Amino acid sequence: MKVGVIGAGYVGLVTSACLANTGNEVVCADRDPELVEQLERAEVPIYEEGLETLVERNTRDERLQFTPDTEEAVEHADVVFITVGTPPDEDGSADLGNIESVAETIGQTMDDYTIVVCKSTVPVGTCEHVADIIEQYTDCDFDIASNPEFMKEGAAVDDFKSPSRVVIGCADDEATDTLAELYQPFMRRSNRLLRVDVRSAEMIKYASNAMLATKISFINETANICEEVGADVEMVRQGMSLDERIGPHFIYPGVGYGGSCFPKDVQALARTARESGTEPRILDAVDTVNEHQKTRLYRAACEHFDGDLDGMTLAVWGLSFKPRTDDIRNAPSLSNVRRFVDDGAEVRATDPEAIMNARRALDAAGDEVQFFHKDYEVLEGADAIFIFTEWEEFRNPDFERMRELMERPIVFDGRNLYDPDKMRERGFEYICIGRP
Repeated sequence: MKVGVIGAGYVGLVTSACLANTGNEVVCADRDPELVEQLERAEVPIYEEGLETLVERNTRDERLQFTPDTEEAVEHADVVFITVGTPPDEDGSADLGNIESVAETIGQTMDDYTIVVCKSTVPVGTCEHVADIIEQYTDCDFDIASNPEFMKEGAAVDDFKSPSRVVIGCADDEATDTLAELYQPFMRRSNRLLRVDVRSAEMIKYASNAMLATKISFINETANICEEVGADVEMVRQGMSLDERIGPHFIYPGVGYGGSCFPKDVQALARTARESGTEPRILDAVDTVNEHQKTRLYRAACEHFDGDLDGMTLAVWGLSFKPRTDDIRNAPSLSNVRRFVDDGAEVRATDPEAIMNARRALDAAGDEVQFFHKDYEVLEGADAIFIFTEWEEFRNPDFERMRELMERPIVFDGRNLYDPDKMRERGFEYICIGRP
């Protein structure tokens, strides 16, 4: 099948590579010519396991092409995927400027029947808005569909190849059948394709992310209560997870969620609710709890050091918002590092993949933040270490070496990686989330 993908960001790139890998002819367009040149050399600008191999293989075999010309992707395709970004406006609503611009280009370019698929995360009703824009510029027949993505950063390729579900929202049965055929190679183990109406498809994406964010904020608030009443949130979590109605997923306490999806989507759904006349009390609470939780370790440090971080050397393990990605958007680490620097501390930080992105994000902090590629280098002379990301290499370090390198063996663990009793036996002061 001939497929066009507009937007070579995270979603667009994974979609393009995976669809090309099943034999489709894919043209992926992006308006950034430098990015296109980079991708033509099979150099992937994001860290995502397995993605670079797919891009290299399929560009080499000419199933995958990149272009700065959006029109080329539209002219080539029977199916066009819109995968451009929808960043949040100041009021929390999704900015549809990129979507609207692409819709205009599609309408101006298409010269035959085309299935237009919105894969970007968009508010309910956006697909109808896209269709209205396209109709202004063409007399060609087309169908509009919503096909939200459910890929986790760090496991996106696996999620696309073995999806938990594929949701297709479309009013036309034949167009839905065509999209189902496109996804058939990924349904060999189990057919998890769900056919719904367009608005329900758009809502499924927002509701799913909001539900996961709610679980995270709930367990974080539970952890904070545990600290005050003397309970152990790890035992509480285990007891909760054995209830099949709750399950074990997304109830690990920590320093809050980050990334490009959960914060944006919770706020956008809340905005949609208000516009429809519904007060989003739970969504507002989820967002409020998360913003407060992000600086949990900073507040713990201020309490531990009597509010005086001036002149301290603080080590940081983990900068990305989650492991297996270099994405630092809305990462809790950044909120804390900025506060450390504002309070007069020097920060020594490391991350397996996110150093370059974090360096750019923290550029205003200047020389007060130093970056290192080796985990133990950041510990030299440190008054404390802060763990913000649960990378595997942080789970079982050389604790004796850590203690010898540090000026004071104090660990603030934002991901509860270690056993508190064992940490005390090893000679550390250990402060974590929700555990006595």
